[in-house]
Amino acid sequence: MVEITQTERESVESETTETEQATETCPECDGRLTHDSEHGERACSECGLVVDEDEIDHGPEWRAHTQKERNEKSRVGAPTTNLMHDKGLSTKISWQDKDAYGNTLSSQKRQQMQRLRTWDERFRTRNPKERSLKQALSEIERMSSALGLPKSVRETAGVIYRRALEENLLPGRSVEGVSTAALHIASRQANIPRSLDTLTEVSRIGKLPITRTYQYVARELEINLPPADPLEYLPRFVSALDRSDEVERRSRELLETVSEDEPSYLSGKNPVGLAAAAVYAGSLLCNEKVTQKAVGEVADISEVTIRNRYKELLEFQDDVPTP
Repeated sequence: MVEITQTERESVESETTETEQATETCPECDGRLTHDSEHGERACSECGLVVDEDEIDHGPEWRAHTQKERNEKSRVGAPTTNLMHDKGLSTKISWQDKDAYGNTLSSQKRQQMQRLRTWDERFRTRNPKERSLKQALSEIERMSSALGLPKSVRETAGVIYRRALEENLLPGRSVEGVSTAALHIASRQANIPRSLDTLTEVSRIGKLPITRTYQYVARELEINLPPADPLEYLPRFVSALDRSDEVERRSRELLETVSEDEPSYLSGKNPVGLAAAAVYAGSLLCNEKVTQKAVGEVADISEVTIRNRYKELLEFQDDVPTP
């Protein structure tokens, strides 16, 4: 074995450094060389001498002239999402028993693919936490679709459920209860709340367990939920009743007047009932007749509540007509 002395090693390193420095400077004017990856060239920034050309292009084989074209041609896969238990990073075997050319597989191949699907599903959810998370995200997706909530709320609900799972808040509580609570908290944070009665219609558990679970989750995760604002319910109620924009404007003015004149009145009152009564009053002010029964069906609240809140609004407004 040939041994290299310290002096020889330093000499080799010095020669290597000098060679690297020489290749980074122009042989004509000693200027700085720049790399042009688009044309595969290395040229001097001072005199423009092309030192190297036809370099290997490590970029994509396609060409794009705008950012939109680059995004459309990019092949990097779908973005990660909190709506899937594995964040969409894993693959899934298709349920169609066809090959790449669209031909139907033989019976032997179909049986083989079915076994592969079974094992693939088992490996994707290998422990109870992953199975629980998969079930919960499926519930959140189902309820959000029924309630018409946007994707941002579903993503937030998925994050909240993951946090509850990490903090070990699930023992003693059902997956449906915690997923419904996470969706309720997410919708409140996005200022597009849904009442507990509305959530109960699409959830698999009752109103009381939902109330207890969402209060527990919000407390343990230190999520501060301000009281729901009746103004947040107005657009949905007006749209469901097919009222005009003028009705929404007058209803909003009614609630804002009450909030300014007597802020303590709103505390302790059901915001859904206040919003329903304001929509009912706004419809009467705009001569767009609507019954208390119709408003109650849309807001999922009793006619008695609407009538009581409406009478209380009469005390703050002089121009609200009597039904």
